[in-house]
Amino acid sequence: MSRIGKAPIELPKGVTVDVSRGNVVTVKGPKGELTQQVDPDLSVKVEDGVLTLERPTDQKRHRSMHGLYRSLINNMVEGVTNGFARELELVGVGYRASNTGQLLELTIGYSHPVMFALPDEVKVETRTEKGKNPVVRLESIDKQLLGQIAAKIRSFRKPEPYKGKGIRYTDEYVRRKAGKAAGK
Repeated sequence: MSRIGKAPIELPKGVTVDVSRGNVVTVKGPKGELTQQVDPDLSVKVEDGVLTLERPTDQKRHRSMHGLYRSLINNMVEGVTNGFARELELVGVGYRASNTGQLLELTIGYSHPVMFALPDEVKVETRTEKGKNPVVRLESIDKQLLGQIAAKIRSFRKPEPYKGKGIRYTDEYVRRKAGKAAGK
């Protein structure tokens, strides 16, 4: 039995889960509403504020789907109650970040500023403090979308291993390499 799949999901107060026809799970909470299509072979049950997923057989496909959908639904419950946040740090001389509503403007060493329009589900905030690197903070209730947007922003200028310049997650460690050895 999948250790992740068989773990029940405790539903906090204010969170309602609705399983409709075609195994579409809708989670509503104080921060918003998320939906997810669940594999039709799996059965989703909500009883006394606890959500459980069950699989019909021990086939490899059913075992893999069991843990996957349990994690996705758990992330939905977590998102509508607390939300998710991701912070990106711009490391480099002259690197700047600013936002106008949902439009993020990054100055990251190219001849032109990089403009990136964010979806309405993701809230963006930029901070620039004197003596510190600029920080871009992303918040959303959808963990999957948040990770995808953060990875896209990071891909504009990935951290390089020699000076560590680029866009990185604040909790990311960049392995540094030694440069060229000096001549005689």
